Amino acid sequence: MFYVSMFFQYVSQYMKTRLQYRADFFMEILSDLLNQVVNLVFILVVFGHTQFLSGWSREEIIFIYGFFLIPFALFSAFFNIWDFNDRYIVKGEMDRILTRPIHSLFQVILERIELEALFGVVTGLIIIFYSGISLDLQLAWYDPILFIIFAIGGALAYAAIFVAIASIGFWSDAKTSIMPMMYNIGNYGRYPVDIYNKVIRFVLTWVLPFAFVGVYPASYFLRKEEWYAYAFATPVIGVVFFVISVFIWNQGVKRYRGAGN
Repeated sequence: MFYVSMFFQYVSQYMKTRLQYRADFFMEILSDLLNQVVNLVFILVVFGHTQFLSGWSREEIIFIYGFFLIPFALFSAFFNIWDFNDRYIVKGEMDRILTRPIHSLFQVILERIELEALFGVVTGLIIIFYSGISLDLQLAWYDPILFIIFAIGGALAYAAIFVAIASIGFWSDAKTSIMPMMYNIGNYGRYPVDIYNKVIRFVLTWVLPFAFVGVYPASYFLRKEEWYAYAFATPVIGVVFFVISVFIWNQGVKRYRGAGN
């Protein structure tokens, strides 16, 4: 309950701060929406030259992209730690974090929260609704529950990768980071993994599980039975990888010696 209370206090303060600068707040939302529209246009351009991509139709690819946006929005809202190394390690902010009686990762997550990213959930749902009608998808009564579970699992899988990468900063305080590269690799999760070669498919499944953010969970709702095992593994993969990433983080915190040395 203490952590729940802290979460809502941080959210309350965040909203008060952001709404003091409403123009900037809404410009960030607009920027995110434009970025999502550009990515959607890219998919439409690709399918302007072909009807299918490795057996996947345009509407199915659009559905996967729409689903991807939802766990990605959750990740972006609550795990915005792309500049962790520079801000907390190099500039010494981690010293301040460690003086407080609350888990360090929880503090970092709350300090970097960006709730405006949650509008990506709305965009994703609109895209899914559009493509679902085009595909004439039929849903069972339990599918919305699975949808939420898969989305949370995908968000945890995405977050696990970046928490683990951020933890590298405890061993290396260099200003350079592989975060930007990981963001680019994460885009591969927007597309079916069977369009890639076996090595990339293995990496996106078992090393950097970006495929569990988009294509695998979305395949269940697209009734791709050959992918069902991966779809139902999504929450398990998300939890397991996230627990591993927190373990790596905790080990890194033990190695941290402060910015002064």
